Amino acid sequence: MNPLIEVDRIGKSYGSVVALREVSTVVNAGEVTCVLGDNGAGKSTLIKILAGVHQHDTGRLRLDGQDVRFASPREALDRGIATVHQDLAVVPLMSVWRNFFLGSEPTVGAGPLRRLDRRTGRETARRAIADMGIDLRDVEQPVGTLSGGERQCVAIARAVHFGAKVLILDEPTAALGVKQSGVVLRYLAQARDRGLGVVLITHNPHHAYPVGNRFLVLTRGASLGSFEKADITLAELTRQMAGGEELEALEHELRGVSG
Repeated sequence: MNPLIEVDRIGKSYGSVVALREVSTVVNAGEVTCVLGDNGAGKSTLIKILAGVHQHDTGRLRLDGQDVRFASPREALDRGIATVHQDLAVVPLMSVWRNFFLGSEPTVGAGPLRRLDRRTGRETARRAIADMGIDLRDVEQPVGTLSGGERQCVAIARAVHFGAKVLILDEPTAALGVKQSGVVLRYLAQARDRGLGVVLITHNPHHAYPVGNRFLVLTRGASLGSFEKADITLAELTRQMAGGEELEALEHELRGVSG
């Protein structure tokens, strides 16, 4: 069976700046592919290519075994790739259910008599959010009253409801505390268990390792490797992310200075 997404030696440059260089990995249905790296590692560039914001210069991007080159985020979304960005595109004063449907609201009637179908919207959003195991008090409450973790979870439920095959989460736990991060990771795992291919972008290996099936480690636009979970421990993943050899050299240097 073909991977949902296959990234094959993809490269991207902005003028003379090389943002990505021959990066490869796969995203399978019912699995989580974690993309790890520090700031400037190339994570955002890779996500923008997968989400249709930018196009790759070299290499191949395949969706369901077919070569693709998305012209826009809408095209990627129409092909089943939903991206939940770190700065969630929500309207804080608008209700949870209106944000759930933002741009795709259910309507009744036709022509000039067409109007928003509030009852269907509320009930559909409530059911979709509850199906993900998210316990919200009231879908009429402003989305701005939700915690950061709850907002992320509503965005995940929205992507699942609208038929995403691949769910990309860009640093979903970056601004969250330990408990809220755990909540988001639990719902991410639920999306995986429903058969979606999930791409988790993070700089935190402790968040990635419990839910991940595959780990792509980036540094300065290049890949340090794409590892199956069975082939790498959390300690080694953390060491790879931290630039193990550089840290060891620094530690040796500091030991010499202090001695």
